[in-house]
Amino acid sequence: MKIRAYTPSDAHFLPDIFHQSVHAISARDYSIDQIAAWSPAPMSAETYHARVSDGRRVFVAVTEEDRPMAFLELEADGHIDCFYCHPDAAGQGIGLALYTEAARAATDQGISCLTVEASEAARRFFVKVGFEVVSRRDFLIRTVPIHNYAMRKALT
Repeated sequence: MKIRAYTPSDAHFLPDIFHQSVHAISARDYSIDQIAAWSPAPMSAETYHARVSDGRRVFVAVTEEDRPMAFLELEADGHIDCFYCHPDAAGQGIGLALYTEAARAATDQGISCLTVEASEAARRFFVKVGFEVVSRRDFLIRTVPIHNYAMRKALT
């Protein structure tokens, strides 16, 4: 496994990783209706590429064959927008390696604080790496009630 920067060809894989992660990993903590509202289908490669072409940095964990397994999107202000691991690769330390690389890059960029809105599963991960919960956020996605957690971590 190695971590590298996003390339446009990754847009064919990352939306599916997002979708499969939500439906497998997040299904442990959210209802069927919440999961369906959160990710009814993978977004198109074109839509994903356009979305991440806004200046954010996307870190991608890939296999030896350069196939994406996980990714993390880091915005210029230190906000982690997406952090998803394919269910087949979860629990192998890939997420920690990906987060560590992104945090190192954030520090190198002079970012002093990371923020994230984390799902239940992501909250457990982020607490382990030193984030604090700021608040629980209750909201609607496609008219379905769901929640996540606003979290932050000061970087030194």
